[in-house]
Amino acid sequence: MTTLLHIDTSPRGDRSVSRKLSKAFIDQWLAHEPDATIISRDIGHHPPPLITEAWVAAAFAAPDERSRDQRDELRLSDELIEELERANVIVIGAPMHNYGMPSALKSWFDKVIRVGKTFTFDLARGDFPLEPIMSGKTLVVLSSRGEFGFGPGGVREHMNHLETHIFTCAHYLGVQESHLIAVDYQEFNDERHRKSVADAFAAIPVLVRQCLGIDCPARLAAE
Repeated sequence: MTTLLHIDTSPRGDRSVSRKLSKAFIDQWLAHEPDATIISRDIGHHPPPLITEAWVAAAFAAPDERSRDQRDELRLSDELIEELERANVIVIGAPMHNYGMPSALKSWFDKVIRVGKTFTFDLARGDFPLEPIMSGKTLVVLSSRGEFGFGPGGVREHMNHLETHIFTCAHYLGVQESHLIAVDYQEFNDERHRKSVADAFAAIPVLVRQCLGIDCPARLAAE
């Protein structure tokens, strides 16, 4: 049985396109696998607090040497990482904000990319590599963008710091397979936008079947 971590990052409610996309993905998944476990985390409406000096000190302190205040400082981070550990599939609904991540999503990544919990490194090695602790996860990003041309070869490809940042960070969460479905032209609210929305929703059931292995030989294995 698959466990999906469903993360919404838009501060909007019913007007959010990315929320509608991520809900459609989860609904499609449950249509094929009704017994799947869904872990929901709405950081758009309940954003994690920003990293502070006290949080950094707690994260880098030896676990058996942390004070009670430091353990409290890391409590939310521990909870978010535990959700991540349980998940086979991470589903993120993420609008593009100023060509990058919504601040709530950046804060979530800052809370879960943590030394000794999601990544490790060997100080003795000169190249100082960071290695993920978890592995085998699939990431699905459902995005909405006000402008257009952010894909490969597009006029704004060089300005796309949303998916590139997400996929870079996702490596340290054990993600080995990533997918993207995005809606463009949202600020224009014209026929191009309506077509982009329709194309995105049409792509969702295809992607769900692909991830479940229904249309391909390799089936996603639950951990």
